Amino acid sequence: MDPDALVPVATYVSNIEAELARSALEAAAIDALVQADDCGGTRPHLWMGGIRLMVRAEDADRAREVLNAETRPMEPAGDTGEG
Repeated sequence: MDPDALVPVATYVSNIEAELARSALEAAAIDALVQADDCGGTRPHLWMGGIRLMVRAEDADRAREVLNAETRPMEPAGDTGEG
């Protein structure tokens, strides 16, 4: 992916959260890139600006939909008729 053609769709406080979100986008067939200014992971204290999840501009709306669906709480299960 060309880094100049990317836009941020979310910001996270940890690399783990960003990678989980990236995985959700990849599962939805949306290419994504985690961008962190942390010297290749050797200086995590530099994450103060957040870790950004980047996608192509044309995928941004769909990516936000996927990420919002991933963070919504699960609906309670309906009545199974048992009991």
